[in-house]
Parts: sequence; C-alpha cells; structure tokens
Amino acid sequence: MTVAASEAYSRGRFARARRGYDGVVLAVPVTVPYQRYSIEAAPWWMGKALRALSEGAGISHREFDGFSVASFTMGPDVAIGLTQHFGLSPRHIDHVPMGGAAGIVSIRRAARAVQAGDADIVACVAADTNRVDSFRHLLAGFSRFSQDAVYPYGAGGANGSFALIARHYMDTYGARREDFGKLCVAQRDNALKNPNALMKKPLTLDQYMSARPIAEPLHLFDCVMPCAGAEAFLVMREETAQELGLPFVRLLSAIERHNAFSEDPVQVRGGWVVDRDELYGMAGVEPSDLDFVQTYDDYPVISMMQFEDLGFCGKGEGANFVRSNTFTIDGTIPHNTSGGQLSVGQAGAAGGHLGITEAMRQLLGTAGGTQVKDAELGIVSGFGMINYDRGLASAAAILARP
Repeated sequence: MTVAASEAYSRGRFARARRGYDGVVLAVPVTVPYQRYSIEAAPWWMGKALRALSEGAGISHREFDGFSVASFTMGPDVAIGLTQHFGLSPRHIDHVPMGGAAGIVSIRRAARAVQAGDADIVACVAADTNRVDSFRHLLAGFSRFSQDAVYPYGAGGANGSFALIARHYMDTYGARREDFGKLCVAQRDNALKNPNALMKKPLTLDQYMSARPIAEPLHLFDCVMPCAGAEAFLVMREETAQELGLPFVRLLSAIERHNAFSEDPVQVRGGWVVDRDELYGMAGVEPSDLDFVQTYDDYPVISMMQFEDLGFCGKGEGANFVRSNTFTIDGTIPHNTSGGQLSVGQAGAAGGHLGITEAMRQLLGTAGGTQVKDAELGIVSGFGMINYDRGLASAAAILARP
C-alpha cells in the first residue's frame, strides 16, 4: 500500500472526525533517578514514582482512580495485581505493553477516560529494573519472533535489528555515520545540563566515529545503555488540576498507528506519516511552530526517520535536515533536551515516557539547566516493539503551555 493509499484508507467510509482533547491536561512530571544496575524489582521503582506523584499532587495516591502501567520487567505481576500491592482501587486500569510508544498510548487512553468521566486522575507510570543478567533474559523472551527466529542463532537484541535498519536507510538515502553522530553529540551536550543523565562526560564527533563497533554500522554511542528507573505523570481534566492548585500543560493532539507500511522490505518510515495531518490539524499548528522536539531515540536512525515522518522535512531528506540544524538547547530545533535515552539511559519501558516528562518540564518552565527559552509548544513521539526488520508501534503528541 502506498502512502497515498494508506492515507485514503485512514479516511475511508468508516472514518469519522475524532473528538479533540479539549480540557485534558498533564501534571506532576516525575523522574525517579536512574541507576545503571539495581537489585530492586520493577514494582519497587513504580512505588517510588507513585509516592512522588502523590507528594507532587498533594493528595494520597489512593485518590488516583486511574492507573496505567508500562514495564518489561514487572512479571509475574500485571497491572491488576499491583493495585493490591500499592493499595489502589482504580476504576480505570491499563497495562500498555508497547515499549517506547507506551507513554503516548497511555496518554490517549487516559485522556478519553477523564473526558468520559470514567476516571478523574490517572497515574501513568513506567518503570523497569536492570539486574546484571536481566537484560539477557528480557531479550530471550521478548517476542515469539525473537524466541524462534533470532535468539537461537545468537542475534538476540535490538542492536542487530537496528544495524539492518540503519544500513538500509543509509544505502537508500545517503545518510552517513557523521550525520547520526551529530545527533548523538548534540544530545550529550544537552545531557551535561541534566543532573539525572547517567552519561556525565562530553562527547566529540571524533570520539563517536572512533568508538568500537557493536553491529556495523552501529558503534558504541549509537546504542542506548540499559538501566533501571521510572518516569510518571498524571492525566486529568483542567478543572481537576485547578481545584488541586497544580500547574499543568494542555494536550492539544495525539496519534498512534501500529504495523504501518508492512509492505516495506525493511523499515524506512513509521506510522506517524499516516496520521500526521490529523496530529497538526487537531492542534492547529505546523511543525515550524514547535519550540522543541522530543523523539524516541533508542538509535539515532530512528530520530532521523521521525524528523521526516513528523513533517520537518521530506522522506529521504533527514540527513540534510540534520546537517542544517544544531539540535542543542540554545540552537536550532532543540531536540531531546534532557539528553534523550542515548545520554540519559534507557530504563526499559520508561524510555517511552522520558520525552513526555521532559516536555512537560519545558512547558512548565521547570526544566532547570535544560530549559529552552520561552518554550510554549512542543512535540513528543514514541516508537517501539521491534521485530527483526521494523518497529511496530508509533505515536506522537503535541503539548502546550496554558
């Protein structure tokens, strides 16, 4: 199916104009500082996040009547079991196993719940632990595809898959390692202003280029570092936030699309492109109006794809777009202002919430050293659930300062 055909399908005879997100806000961004390794289980990290949400909102966590969870390592628990563990009694509950897209998917579902009155305050929590050997076990059981077709041959994990995607993208569109390196170096520069970032040392392009290979064309600094940590925030109606006296940001629009463009032999685009007209139309803005961009960045090639698919440049123009901008906090197109996963760390499923909490802080004016001057409007995107040659989940949201 071509892009035009996919767009036509999405506007087909069953398509209806979707209700906007008027009156839905996000409040209390929480980051539980990351650790490279942890002996604590994922629910311990979730509990820390719930406590911080409660303290930030000034109410008991038992008043959260919605609970949305994303995690790779919470097993054998599921969201419903955690309600007893944490003393919650929600009337809206969600377990969102969509990796890096889970944060925005959680927002969309929570937003509809509070609009309908099915919940008043939804706690969206993502957390994962990282024991010394837990990542290997995660890879071995990540999906039926990995169990049957990849892991038995010693190719477990995302590095090999993204090496394939990156090489195909480079061969197709002429991107170079230096282009990916520019993004990594800019994010490290941003991360040095973020006390929660695990990467504390400056990174030069020469260091990036000379780093040891992991899976060609990927080298060390192309790959996220697994760690333990948590991210969380609250979704509610604007009047609820006002009653609680909470600063908030508005949700202007949000989209998600899964298993888009399955006919592409190897992924060069994601589902964002199918619905981006709706994303911007619902918000009433254009890409040029945005003050910052938070992309999901497990590997820089995916950020480059998102620049294209989110409408900042045309397909295949990502490398030139990168060459034309700085992506630093005080430069052009402030991008992954916290440092992103590539320099903060990837706390499992919490990586899909990292851009959201950073975007909230930018719009609330509480980002500290990573603050973009006069930030009023931003976009955050999610991507996740990689099978061998593609990621299946994509999502994006536009947030605004009131």
